[in-house]
This record gives sequence, structure tokens and C-alpha cells, in this order.
Amino acid sequence: MIWAAISIFLSLVIAALGAFCVFSPATLLQIGWQLATPVGLFVAAAIRFLFGAALALAAPTSRAPRSLRVIGLVIVVAGLMTPLFGVERARAVLGWWSAQGPSFARIWGGFALAVGSSLVYLLLPKSGAA
Repeated sequence: MIWAAISIFLSLVIAALGAFCVFSPATLLQIGWQLATPVGLFVAAAIRFLFGAALALAAPTSRAPRSLRVIGLVIVVAGLMTPLFGVERARAVLGWWSAQGPSFARIWGGFALAVGSSLVYLLLPKSGAA
């Protein structure tokens, strides 16, 4: 039950960040630049790992257990790989992202909003028979 609550909370954070990015992409990029430090990458890695593990552990009581388990494991692997990505590469990606303009960031923000919202729905317990 606690894993589902953690997963739902983090999914809502993803959806909220996506919505925020749609309306203020420059501000979200500034946050990204501030996180492009060794400590920031480790914090991002820890959050990814926690989120992935929570998804995988919450999967059995969800609407899509297999899908959430796979998504959770992919996010765990991404979390483990994040520190290996490196600060310079993270900054290079942020520089490229910034050069694409606000429309590009808004599209990805909309995608994050959709993914976060979908995860919230999938994490809710199965409803009773109609």
C-alpha cells in the first residue's frame, strides 16, 4: 500500500512538472541546469531508483501489473545509469534542449503530463465489476 502511495505521488509530480513545462519551459530548464551537478545527478538517480522500485512493488495491486512492473524495472535501470551519464553530458543535453526552443520543451512537457496522469490511473486499484 505504501508503494502505491509513493508511486502515485511521484506520478503526480511528473504530471505537475509536465504541466509546468507546458506553461513555463524556460523555468523548468533553469531547474535542469541547477541539477546538472554531481550531487544533482545522484539525487536524480536516487529519485529514479525509488520511483522505479515503487512502481514495480505497487504493480500487483494495480490495473496493469505486468506493464507497471516492466516500466518500474526500466526506470530502476535508468536510475542506476544516471550517475554514469556524467555532468558534462547532462549539460550538453540541456544545451541542445535549450537550443530547440520553447515549443520542443512544451511538447515534452505535454508528454510528461500524459505519462504521469496515465501512471496515476494505472496505479489505482482495479474497480469492481461494472
